[in-house]
Amino acid sequence: MAVRDVWQAVQTGAELKPSMLDGIGLVVVSLAVFDVAKYLMEEEVLRNRELRSATEARETLTKFMVIIVIAVTLEALVFILGAANGHLSLLVYPALLLAASAGLIAALALYLRFSTSAEQRLPQRQ
Repeated sequence: MAVRDVWQAVQTGAELKPSMLDGIGLVVVSLAVFDVAKYLMEEEVLRNRELRSATEARETLTKFMVIIVIAVTLEALVFILGAANGHLSLLVYPALLLAASAGLIAALALYLRFSTSAEQRLPQRQ
């Protein structure tokens, strides 16, 4: 879809930059969805694993959240590039997305800190 939209902009003589930024946004979101699907396929289907320990649950949630944070941050950067070209009043929305990604990183750091210390207090399984 991204390539088609850019190609249509080239053919019609429309401004190329907005269609390219929209295309980049589509690619970012599609790669994030693909990465999550690939991860779920590997973990749940191919390995047929169940989360048997707190460590496995922490690692799974961490990988999932990192994918989401990267996608949100990249999308915010694409929005910043788009808003910077025209309407500076639209910079509020990408700034909120960046704040949300920073909040997600902080929440993930807290989760990792608390879950790691909780795991250390659990009795070791044989």
